[in-house]
Amino acid sequence: MGLLHSDSNTCWTDDLPLCQMCGVGTAPNCVYGPDGKGTQSHTNEDGHLGFRGEDGCFLYGVFNGYDGSRVANFASQCLTAELLLGQLNSSHTDNDVRRILTQAFDVVEKSYFETIGDALAEKADLSNYLLPHNENVSFHHSSQNQKFQERLKELEQEVSGGATAVVALILNNKLYIANVGSNRALLCKSSSDGQNQVLQIGRPHSTDNDEELQRLAALGVDSARVRQAGQIAGQSSTRRLGDYRVKFNYNEIDLLSAAKTRPVIAEPEIHGSQSLDSVTGFLLLMSEGLINALESAHGPEQANQEIVAMVAAELAQAASLEAAAQSVVDRVKRVHHDVYVSGRQRATYCSRHEDMTLLIRTLNYVLADGALTPTQGGRIYPVSVPYSNSQSTSKTSVTLSLVMPSQGTLTNGTNTASTLEEGTPTPGPTATLQSTNTQTQSSSSSSGDGSLFRQRGSQAAQPDETGRVPPYVDFSQFYRLWGSDHSDGQSTQGGLGPQ
Repeated sequence: MGLLHSDSNTCWTDDLPLCQMCGVGTAPNCVYGPDGKGTQSHTNEDGHLGFRGEDGCFLYGVFNGYDGSRVANFASQCLTAELLLGQLNSSHTDNDVRRILTQAFDVVEKSYFETIGDALAEKADLSNYLLPHNENVSFHHSSQNQKFQERLKELEQEVSGGATAVVALILNNKLYIANVGSNRALLCKSSSDGQNQVLQIGRPHSTDNDEELQRLAALGVDSARVRQAGQIAGQSSTRRLGDYRVKFNYNEIDLLSAAKTRPVIAEPEIHGSQSLDSVTGFLLLMSEGLINALESAHGPEQANQEIVAMVAAELAQAASLEAAAQSVVDRVKRVHHDVYVSGRQRATYCSRHEDMTLLIRTLNYVLADGALTPTQGGRIYPVSVPYSNSQSTSKTSVTLSLVMPSQGTLTNGTNTASTLEEGTPTPGPTATLQSTNTQTQSSSSSSGDGSLFRQRGSQAAQPDETGRVPPYVDFSQFYRLWGSDHSDGQSTQGGLGPQ
């Protein structure tokens, strides 16, 4: 299916409604100098999407582009057009959905190479003409040769690059994850008994994935050399969208030269369906750059738990999903930078990071309204996060136990923002999240007797003629007490309190 209307530059997907239940945070790549200051080495090459289709269908994606953003941008538009313009409906079975997802990725790959087909052909002709042993090339054509060389560079820039993708589809309230490459999907589910579970859905298609190495070995590739090299043509992913070098010229790449057929593929690995009925929590889609930055700073063992803890803390206090996602990305960026300037053991791994993207999609999760009051909860939930790293399965299941302390009387009336304890996680199997005002199914009652706070009605308070809303907290007694303690014999008129 074409992406553009024939009579304009507008895209077929421009009229699709954006999903309001997701938020995205991003940060560009960064290289640190000796003084700790960072500079961006290239434009941001990541991409993302979040759309609401018809018939209860939602589509989300995070794309990690490299050597340019062309493939990531093309894939995000083309996948949307292939999935949300009537191809999916509520009558489709799991097998139908998996087939349609696989076909969509195939169309993206083929359509992309069609768009650069002419440039690839011109590049091949020029390369052949400029071969050193070509007898047609003479000294007299040197100025022309220089123009050809410049044109060849332009073409190389135009056709190079690729992208990896992690895509989430929700249909009939069931979740499907399609993955190509080394991005990551996490599903955090809270249950009514306070037990939370974090699932990493699928494993990255990377050079240390045993199943991927077996696939390559079956094609004649020396998988031991691939594992040792840690990357193929500059990237760690064994599945990619685009990247003509590893798709058409793989026989010229030393590691892949023995392959019987195309070794680096764009076929997605699809997981699902997973029912979202009665699920409370959130789904995270993360680009490889975000994951690598956190793992470089703190090691890979607790990365999933750390990111989930950060998201939970930000959702408890953020005014919007967009703000929460951006705050988490900013936090990972700070953690990465702080480890580099600290000079500690892991500082050598943190001299640079790639583009970072985080997409948060809430699932029946009540978001804070940005002006939290203790009547909305205000209790502290210590969350213990044991880690279970099972290499034999594509899913890492982690239990987060939510401990509900007994209710006490709130005496100071303060509203403490949610915090995640700073610094390197403590060694051992647990990391602790201290979060206040966490909105969960079990936190609807207020903390304490609420006597300091005015009762909130079912409707939000309306502004008066000055544009202000009535305060939730009555400070009149505080003003009187403060005035009597600080009057020094003088009148308290004109002191603290509303005049």
